[in-house]
Amino acid sequence: MKAARSSVVSKKGTPWGTIIAVVAIVVLAASVVTYYMVASAPKREQKTREEAAAAFAPSQQDPDPSKRIPGVVTATYSAGAHVRATERVAYDKTPPYGGPHDDSWASCSGVVYPNAIRTEKLVHGLEHGAVWIAYNPEQVSGTALDLLKVRVEGKPYTVMSPYPGLDKPISLQSWGHQLKLDNADDTRIDQFIAALRSNPNGVYPEIGASCDSSIAPEDEPPFDPTPPGPDAKPMDYKGTAGTAQDQLGSQSQVPPSPSAPASK
Repeated sequence: MKAARSSVVSKKGTPWGTIIAVVAIVVLAASVVTYYMVASAPKREQKTREEAAAAFAPSQQDPDPSKRIPGVVTATYSAGAHVRATERVAYDKTPPYGGPHDDSWASCSGVVYPNAIRTEKLVHGLEHGAVWIAYNPEQVSGTALDLLKVRVEGKPYTVMSPYPGLDKPISLQSWGHQLKLDNADDTRIDQFIAALRSNPNGVYPEIGASCDSSIAPEDEPPFDPTPPGPDAKPMDYKGTAGTAQDQLGSQSQVPPSPSAPASK
């Protein structure tokens, strides 16, 4: 009997197929978890940064919290002066953060432009309450560039683009406000965004205006690196006749359609 039982056990053998299958499942599950943790890390880290910057959210008692951010500079600009797509503006700041601009705007609904685009279109987005992150493509790349992108991608009223020749690695703009920085991990980036993006307390002209555009990001006109010529419009320009005009203070505004120029 002992011999028979021993023979049966020896014939049954080790279930290597089952063991291999279980090990494969465990390895696959571990790989999925690891991939998720690595892939989601930038977003989780950004959420932490945004939570830390929440103290800079605007309120009626603190309408412009950016005044508490070291390095922010401000200027006052009149709104609503539009130029044609063929005209340029002799801006007083680089990058500009207010003044005359195109009568249509570049999409500022969480778009990261891979290439530099026409400045006059980005300034119009600032008039709508957007924050524009500009960066020097010769100084910002790799991990630093990814740190900036995660603050913009999919975030309403936020836009990002390279700005050739920028005198600092990074420059943040909202209407009438600017902050220039050296590092993409600077906490002031998130404070600036929290304080000024879609701030409803009168820090930008067109409350409620859309940041959507009918023009695809890849179809936006390119950045012009040459200095504006003698025919460029001055900062006190009142607008070109025939361009669509803003209705400042409007709460009900419609994104542009392909058949009509933008008017907000």
